[in-house]
Amino acid sequence: MTNIYSAVEVDFEKNVLYSIRFQDASVIIRKKKLPVFTVGINDRLNDMTCTLVEEKVLTCSTFAFLGSYTPYGNFFDGQDGYWYGFANQGNSSGDATMYWIKIKKDDYSFTEGVWTLSNAHLQAVGSFKVDTFVERTNRGVIRNGYLYVPAYELTGIYKINVNNSADVTFIEFGFESEGTALSGSGTGATYIVLVNDLIIGWDYQIKPDDTVVQTAGSKRLLYAGTPLFQYKEFVTAWGGNYGSDYHSTFLVTPYLASINNLDSAVIKNTDKTMKITYELTEVTE
Repeated sequence: MTNIYSAVEVDFEKNVLYSIRFQDASVIIRKKKLPVFTVGINDRLNDMTCTLVEEKVLTCSTFAFLGSYTPYGNFFDGQDGYWYGFANQGNSSGDATMYWIKIKKDDYSFTEGVWTLSNAHLQAVGSFKVDTFVERTNRGVIRNGYLYVPAYELTGIYKINVNNSADVTFIEFGFESEGTALSGSGTGATYIVLVNDLIIGWDYQIKPDDTVVQTAGSKRLLYAGTPLFQYKEFVTAWGGNYGSDYHSTFLVTPYLASINNLDSAVIKNTDKTMKITYELTEVTE
């Protein structure tokens, strides 16, 4: 399950999962076959047949996960043709040091560097560790070219341009967040997710215009350690809790469906491919 825990992107239509890890001064990108809509007779839906298709190792000169016992850092799908890696340790004062790497999906070319974010007090953007159990935490999301990371004091969230470290905005909550993981306490812990264009934390939501809405805090995921991966009205995530692995899928609600009452019959011919569902109601007059 190590490669599932480090998942960064899922292409549902192509039955492919991409996982990215940092290890031994290298970024390791793995493309895996994930049975979704095309399932072979030897495939199993418990993710045990998530087989390796391609592996690429990028040797870094600057980018690195930080820390000794717990490696702090995380990878994200920028949804702009690139994957991004960021690494920082939480700081309650002073400037924040952020290591970064930007990887082009098409050819795996990359750039890397380190930022000093003036007077930014950040939570660690995430962590990944393989010990007795695989452990991953997520405390950041990318939306429309900006990385959102909660403030160390949990009184707001920082909005950081992924391509311009001078473009940093602090968005105040107007209250102190509890900062609890949406997935509860386990070896997989996700504190913030992106659904459609809505950022969701334990007790807050950030709308597309960066307006903050305070909400009642509650556990919404089951030991999720990955981001939420969305396909149409569904989101899915992987995670674990001390030796038990979890794969959860949710329907995004409210979900609007429709029923059409046709005035006349539709005739299917060679140039039409459709599915029509009729709802029959018996009426007694």
